[in-house]
Amino acid sequence: MEFFVLPSLGDHAIQQAVAAALISVASFALAQLIARRLALPLVARWPSSESEHPEQGAPAVCSLIRWATSLLLLAGASAFQFEELAAQLILAVATGFAAGLLVHRLARTAGTSPSVAIPLGILAFIGAMAGVLRGLEPLLEGLNAASLTVGSRQITLLGVLNGAVVIALLFIGTRIAIRLIGRSIDQAGGLDRYQRVLIQKLVAVSFVVVAILMGIDLLGIDLTALAVFSGAFGLAVGFGLQKTFGNLLSGLILLMDRSVKPGDVIVVGDTFGWVNKIGVRAVSVITRDGKEHLIPNELLMTERVENWSYSSRDVRIRMPLAVAYDSDLDLAERLMIQAATECSRVLSTPSPNVWLRSFGERGVEYDVLVWISDPEQGVGNVQSDILRRIWRLFREHGIAIPLPQREIHIKSWPEPDGGGLAEKTS
Repeated sequence: MEFFVLPSLGDHAIQQAVAAALISVASFALAQLIARRLALPLVARWPSSESEHPEQGAPAVCSLIRWATSLLLLAGASAFQFEELAAQLILAVATGFAAGLLVHRLARTAGTSPSVAIPLGILAFIGAMAGVLRGLEPLLEGLNAASLTVGSRQITLLGVLNGAVVIALLFIGTRIAIRLIGRSIDQAGGLDRYQRVLIQKLVAVSFVVVAILMGIDLLGIDLTALAVFSGAFGLAVGFGLQKTFGNLLSGLILLMDRSVKPGDVIVVGDTFGWVNKIGVRAVSVITRDGKEHLIPNELLMTERVENWSYSSRDVRIRMPLAVAYDSDLDLAERLMIQAATECSRVLSTPSPNVWLRSFGERGVEYDVLVWISDPEQGVGNVQSDILRRIWRLFREHGIAIPLPQREIHIKSWPEPDGGGLAEKTS
């Protein structure tokens, strides 16, 4: 049994098909030459604001002339009255192609949006084909006659086009339904934004699964025939798609248990930033540098993650500082608390605090402790603001910040006359 069989064509049918193809190619080539010759002079003579720079409007006019000329030449070629269906189909497709692009270009030139221009072009394509074939019935018969045999199944061009239309309609319908339901969820009361994101993801996955099942049913695919491939598909999922499905499930789990939410400030490895969104495959984290990191969802489930805003958005900042030993420590502590309190982002509850940490080799070492509730706005800018205020207050009140000090002991030093070494200690 032959597995792959093409329909046989007679010599006369082949000759007419080749002739129709050559006529179509020649028509497009001749139309291109005519358009190039006529476009620039027409734009230059057109009484508009573009007449000073005709090269700016030449491409659009050239496209209109090309497809209009192609349509006229192909319409004239239809007078040959090809007898064979293959030749008629070739000429009909070429004519429909020219008509569709001409209508699409006219619509776009008139300022119509692509969502309107593309359907108009498709309708013009179908209408021109039907006109060449003298009705839709010969077109459908021709598409159904163009077939090939794969095993025991016959695949026709009409069936392929029907399948493409079904898939396109399901895709468009699914996208529209997901968008409409998403808007309804966004406007629904009683749900926070994390619950909205979770419901939208579940609805999107459900609609995709339903669309796939509907497509299989509408296309007439026998699911029992796929049973042979179920084992191979399971292995593919187990090995090749394991990470993909793992990230998908991890994303849904993250949205359900809310351990990581959009807006949280997290640290994963060397990446610090706030969560922009949780996608199907990865979590978008934006750093303070404006760089967006895409971290796989599964990584957030298996690796250690620091979430600064998991149970509370309050974050404590610790700033080490040293004061000279001869300074007034009580005054220095009051000035440090005053500088921290004056910062607008520092919380009043818990209040700023100053701890004496140790007596270091340079001076008295302190820790200035403050709390903020908006870590996504940055931490370093708060530290910079407070330290600048401390520096200004210390200078106004004579509090010194110590410099590094070292005590050096010199055991011996040469005499000025070079007569020997004297023991000295400094």
